[in-house]
Amino acid sequence: MPTHLTGRKALGYSLVVAAVTMWSLNASIARTLLDEGVSAARLSELRSLGSWVIIVVLVAALRPRLLRVERSEIPHLAFLGIAGLAFVYATYFVAIERLQIGVALTLEYLGPLLVLLWLWLARGRRLSPALWGAMGISLVGTFLVVRAYDLGTLDALGVAAGLGAAFSYAIYLVGTERAGRRNAPATTLVWAFGFATLFWLAVQPPWSFPFEQFSGTREGLLALGVIVIGTLLPYGLMVAAVRHVPAARAGIVATLEPVLSALFAYLIHDEGLAAIQIAGGAIVLAAVVWVQSQRPDLAAETVSGGEIAREDRL
Repeated sequence: MPTHLTGRKALGYSLVVAAVTMWSLNASIARTLLDEGVSAARLSELRSLGSWVIIVVLVAALRPRLLRVERSEIPHLAFLGIAGLAFVYATYFVAIERLQIGVALTLEYLGPLLVLLWLWLARGRRLSPALWGAMGISLVGTFLVVRAYDLGTLDALGVAAGLGAAFSYAIYLVGTERAGRRNAPATTLVWAFGFATLFWLAVQPPWSFPFEQFSGTREGLLALGVIVIGTLLPYGLMVAAVRHVPAARAGIVATLEPVLSALFAYLIHDEGLAAIQIAGGAIVLAAVVWVQSQRPDLAAETVSGGEIAREDRL
């Protein structure tokens, strides 16, 4: 049933923080598998396929009616799954192969800024200066946390891939908010992961999958962690979050991910944290606190803001 955002800010922001905490922890889990020779593309295929299988089985067993969607919704969910889920990893992995990781991450986290620009330029929304300010501050903090000032040798294809990841991330944020108006979170996940999985299976056929790399118990448990902790649960939390707060604000709060990733790398892999990274983390945290202290203008900031304004006048 179509609904507009609930406006339950505390719940929405809590769901976003929980999601990015899991994504950040996943970076350390996935790193172990990557260091052992699993390719990033195969890991993306595994997390997409594994998440889809689990959510389909659970929904079919517990609430099978949620597997159904209106026919008119299928193209939107296909676009979300392919352009907003599959492409964000495909483009990001190309970026980190050709650029410094910090530069690639900074480019990807331009996604929330693109959402604001789209709302302003394409939808004619008047967004508050405070929202723009929080976005700018969070990007500065992210830049410092990931040490993106160490540019290395910039590569045109790498930069293009990084910008592609930003556009894909923006599509994910907007698409999940839109889907949340029309479908239950479980329905969105089933169909979006389904189309993302079709993309990966077309690019990398299942008969060529390196099953031998996951034959051990340890590797199998790590793979399960990437699927459940690093993919299914956080994406589910994010889909639920944008039913309560606008996607643009959720995206700003999600810039906590590189901060938490650096923290987990310090705790788990004993990686050092430079003073400038700690300062950057404090800046991101300040931006997140600032954006949460603001009252969202739902008519201006949501994907269907015009609809909300009309509904609220009825």
